[in-house]
Amino acid sequence: MKNVLITGAGRGIGAATARLAASQGYGVAANYVHNEAAVTALVDEITGAGGRAVAILGDVASERDILAMFETTERELGTIDALVTCAGVSGGVSRVEDVRAEALERVFAVNVIGTILCAREAVRRMSTRHGGAGGAIVTLSSAAAKIGSANEWVHYAATKGAIDSFTLGLAREVGNEGIRVNAVAPGLIATEFHATAGAPERLERLRSTVPMLRDGSAEEVADAILWLLSDHSSYITGAVIPVTGGR
Repeated sequence: MKNVLITGAGRGIGAATARLAASQGYGVAANYVHNEAAVTALVDEITGAGGRAVAILGDVASERDILAMFETTERELGTIDALVTCAGVSGGVSRVEDVRAEALERVFAVNVIGTILCAREAVRRMSTRHGGAGGAIVTLSSAAAKIGSANEWVHYAATKGAIDSFTLGLAREVGNEGIRVNAVAPGLIATEFHATAGAPERLERLRSTVPMLRDGSAEEVADAILWLLSDHSSYITGAVIPVTGGR
């Protein structure tokens, strides 16, 4: 049986991905930095249904935490076959002229550096070059990388543009080492992300900009993620799959 490490599994897309992965037979390492009660309930739900799951506390902005996260996953579940990097922060709603350095440091530390370091550890374990059996990595981009998110969070959009570039580069780097690397780019998704960022009205305000005239669900994004992890996408790497309703 395969095992997947999911960062940011305490809420939204990460939690939906954990549930779907468990339903498809994956052992799930559910990483979180907040929402301990939610992750504990998620793990209990999965194990109560006969699945395998473990909650792992760790901040992806910390290299030490990331190393411990991978070690704990291997100790509790076994070999890591897949990585999904859902952990992310917005940096708050702000025009560029008002953005604070501390916000920039945090959003890049979590969204970019954390993703790269997690992928580094996954490659060290999965790559046939290092004696691994291969695997799959799915990173979390955003429609913001293409839209730019002017007057909202250009700084956040910039981190997701970095994720697009990283995903393509890593995919080409390890393509002949048994690892596929892809990204999903969610659009307007109904999760608590907007409220946490300080814009609880954002879904309602922007819904009319989506050609399908609705926001998406975390489960719809999870479907795309699990497809990219599966053998059904065996000849796909370096792709950024939009899950945006056409936005």
